[in-house]
Amino acid sequence: MTAASTIPFAEQDARAARLDAVIDAAIAEERIVGTVVMVAENGEIVYRRAAGHADREAGRLVTEDTIFRLASVTKPMVAVATLALVDAGKIALDDPVTKYLPQFRPRLIDGTEPVITIRHLLSHTSGLQYGYDAGADISEGLSMPGRGMAENLEKIAAVPLMFAPGTSWRYSVAIDVLGGLLEQAIGKTLPDIVAEQVTRPLGLADTAFSVTALDRLATAYADGKPRPTPMTEPQRVEGKDGALIFSPGRLFDPTSFPSGGAGMAGSAPDFLRFLETIRKGGAPIVSLSGVKLLSENAIGTFDTGVPGRGFSLGWSITIDPAASQSPFSPGSWQWGGVYGHSWFVDPARKLSVVGFSNTAVAGVNGAYPDAIRAAVYG
Repeated sequence: MTAASTIPFAEQDARAARLDAVIDAAIAEERIVGTVVMVAENGEIVYRRAAGHADREAGRLVTEDTIFRLASVTKPMVAVATLALVDAGKIALDDPVTKYLPQFRPRLIDGTEPVITIRHLLSHTSGLQYGYDAGADISEGLSMPGRGMAENLEKIAAVPLMFAPGTSWRYSVAIDVLGGLLEQAIGKTLPDIVAEQVTRPLGLADTAFSVTALDRLATAYADGKPRPTPMTEPQRVEGKDGALIFSPGRLFDPTSFPSGGAGMAGSAPDFLRFLETIRKGGAPIVSLSGVKLLSENAIGTFDTGVPGRGFSLGWSITIDPAASQSPFSPGSWQWGGVYGHSWFVDPARKLSVVGFSNTAVAGVNGAYPDAIRAAVYG
């Protein structure tokens, strides 16, 4: 990221002041415990700030290289690893899941067994879901330390699909299933696959399915009154669409399946480098055709729960900014992670923004990420 910025200094200063005010208020009001915010424009980092505490009780401050549990920030990296393997001819998007996971055969409510493909998994059009009933005993990648891949896939397959694959959209455990599929297709662990295809080529030394630099790992906090509290094991947090169960210690349990949907940890600079790599064409990790699949709506007019937004093979795509009430340009990408992260890329403006925090769920949904977005666009 060395290109000279074409943004006037006065405009950069005004944006920085807006972002500083948002971050200062969120920390002072104790809505967010700690955060790292980074903005790249035209290939140059034009704003970077670390604020608050990585561990409030220990007095340890957030630094730019603080490592966070990523939750669904994991998904884009697994998606890109998958598309890289498609580029290499190792798998194909329209391969049925049963080609690699012959026992994974969830049925529709009428008992029929439809075909689920890799494309369905990537686009969240498979009929799988998040928010399974507790009786299903399914790990959604955030909890149940010690749960293995084979057992979890068996439990997912035992629950009827919500709809026939390819007929609707629902955010889901599909990327956890995809992780299990990749392991069988390639004959390596998902952590090794993602390292070989994504993190190692980009030099993302802080991003993996495990953490060795424990002195830089942020403590996870749960929303609370009058302020967030350190997460316990397990921790229930009310999310936008219902309760979420977190087990922060899952990250340290080698017997837990590597969750393709929620299992990684990493830093904001690493993830910004990843986003900028995709925005600038994908080399050296994925082809231009792969970037195209990540950049275009793949689900037609299916309802994503937000007007004006579709979904690619990796993340949300803005189709109609006015309908979604956002400042994004058409074709912008965005998503987040329930441990407290939000990010977006506006390719038309050559703009990438990463906002990581250690506060669930205030860092991903609500006033703080909304204010960061508004401050960036002014």
